Amino acid sequence: MNAFYAQSGGVTAVINASACGVIETARKNKNKIGKVYAGRNGIIGALTEDLIDTSKESAASIAALRHTPSGAFGSCRFKLKSLEQNRREYERLIEVFKAHNIGYFFYNGGGDSADTCLKVSQLSETMDYPIKAIHIPKTVDNDLPITDNCPGFGSVAKYIAISTQEASFDVASMAKTSTKVFIIEVMGRHAGWIAAAGGLASTRDNPIPILILFPEVEFDQKKFLARVDAMVKKHGYCTVVVSEGVHWPDGRFLADTGLKDAFGHAQLGGAATVIAGMIQAELGLKNHWAVADYLQRAARHIASRTDVNMAYAMGKAAVQFALKGHNSVMPTVDRLSNKPFKWKVGMAPLNKVANVEKMMPDNFITKDGYGITQKCRNYLEPLIKGEDYPPYKDGMPKYVRMKAIAAPKKLPAFKL
Repeated sequence: MNAFYAQSGGVTAVINASACGVIETARKNKNKIGKVYAGRNGIIGALTEDLIDTSKESAASIAALRHTPSGAFGSCRFKLKSLEQNRREYERLIEVFKAHNIGYFFYNGGGDSADTCLKVSQLSETMDYPIKAIHIPKTVDNDLPITDNCPGFGSVAKYIAISTQEASFDVASMAKTSTKVFIIEVMGRHAGWIAAAGGLASTRDNPIPILILFPEVEFDQKKFLARVDAMVKKHGYCTVVVSEGVHWPDGRFLADTGLKDAFGHAQLGGAATVIAGMIQAELGLKNHWAVADYLQRAARHIASRTDVNMAYAMGKAAVQFALKGHNSVMPTVDRLSNKPFKWKVGMAPLNKVANVEKMMPDNFITKDGYGITQKCRNYLEPLIKGEDYPPYKDGMPKYVRMKAIAAPKKLPAFKL
């Protein structure tokens, strides 16, 4: 029996570490899993029978996935409709799985991907095809329920915390005669976990005047500008970390472009420019802004060792769960303690994970709505600890690219 693995949604600095965990663990169980086929560009690869034969990759190349960012096999934003809405897609999946003797399905992604995996897991009941479907958690947004955190988040949090601190040092050095406010926009449509990580930039040894704008807190322009003005007058400068999902009291996003992505979510981007414009117009303060965008999720060079280890462990556990006969589940990170930080691998049913978002708890945000509490800091700090630098050659990271040799097709073409 063979296995199918695919990556879905926005990629991360450590999603390939999960792929490494899946493939290496499968190779150690050759008596139970023959080949691991990777879908080229996610679930689309399954539908179009574009399957990458990972057995053609060397052990060294697979091991190098652990320190290589992005999605080595290609990802996608493609959500399967329900069986009632589009039966032909499910029939096609079964055709492809049968043609290539696939009995294990590993899908590496976030909430929408969990929904896809849940639907595939139900094929054994709805269409009488034996399949073990395991979802592997991945999302920089850190908004999957049940699991303590999501692989990919710790490294983004580390990048944002460090970048915010370094940029703040820069602004502080120039504030007397130049820039007074630095604004950094981070990802996070509904959950402010990444924005919260910016709060880690201010430490006991190096306190920094930081204002954080969370999606969980309605934006109050008058109150916000008053805080910026007060901070600049007191410290000479300040830094603003703004989540892309910050919204007005009526629910409109500051950064709503009016466009939708493939999952039907609002296409965001531009909150930093809105904030910068109002600071300039209302306070007359010179400012600079930056959008972390892909940089934050691709920064493998400064990945969190904790995050890398968790990502690999989730991929490994997914295979182990499937071999034990589990279906429609997701491996989770279960936190045991903060000091010292200890965790173990747990398990969650997919019907409790799919289409559920985990927001920032109220007690993680300070009462004024612009900072993180000590409880939040205690949660975040262990996730960014440890460095796991990739190997370097001639001053550049030595990342790997797959040969990505496709398995021979056995079926007629399929139009999406």
